[in-house]
Amino acid sequence: MLGHVNWPAFLIAMAAVELTPGPNMGWLAALSAKSGWRAGLMAVAGVTLGLLVQLIAAATGASALLAESPVLYESLRWAGVAFMLYLAWEAFADTGSASAVRGGGPEGFRRGLIANILNPKALLFYIIVVGQFVDPKSGPVWGQIILLGLIHLAVAIIIHVGIVFLGAGLGTVLERWRTSLPARIGFALALVAIAVWIGISTHRPS
Repeated sequence: MLGHVNWPAFLIAMAAVELTPGPNMGWLAALSAKSGWRAGLMAVAGVTLGLLVQLIAAATGASALLAESPVLYESLRWAGVAFMLYLAWEAFADTGSASAVRGGGPEGFRRGLIANILNPKALLFYIIVVGQFVDPKSGPVWGQIILLGLIHLAVAIIIHVGIVFLGAGLGTVLERWRTSLPARIGFALALVAIAVWIGISTHRPS
C-alpha cells in the first residue's frame, strides 16, 4: 500500500516538523526542567493521544478531500505549501515568551491531550501535509493516512521523549538554545525548504 512513498523525504519532513520550536516542544522542555522527566513523560502520553484522535478524524474525512478532482487536489497541494510556510514563520517568531509551565503528573497528561485535540493545526497537518504522500491508486486513502500518521506518531514520540530528558537534564539551557535567533532561523529555513519540496514534488502534469 505504501510502496510509492519516498521514505527519506517523508521521514525528514516528519522529523523537521517535530524538531521545529512550537507549543509542544517548548512546553515539554520547560515542564520537564521544572517538574522532572516523569511529569514530562505523562505530558508526552497526553500529547500523543491527542494527536491520535486528530489522525483518526483526518483519515475518516480524507477520502473526500483527496478525491480525483484536479481543482481540489491543487487547492490541497497549495494549502500544504502555505501551511509549512506558516509553521516556518511560527518557528522564527517563537521567542519562548508565551511558554507557560503548568501541569505536572495527571494535569500534564490532561493538558497535553486537550491542547492537541483542540489544535486545528494537527488536523490540517494530517490532511494536507501527510496527505501529500498518499496515492489514491495505491489503496484506500484512509488506510494510507492512518499508516503514515502512525509512523509520524512514532517519530514524534521519539523526539518528544528526547526533549523531556534533555529538558530535565539541561533545564533552561535547552530553552535558551531553542529560542535563540540562529536556531529559529535554522528551523524556519528547514520548513521553507520542505514547503518548496512539497510544491515541486506534488505537481501533476496536465
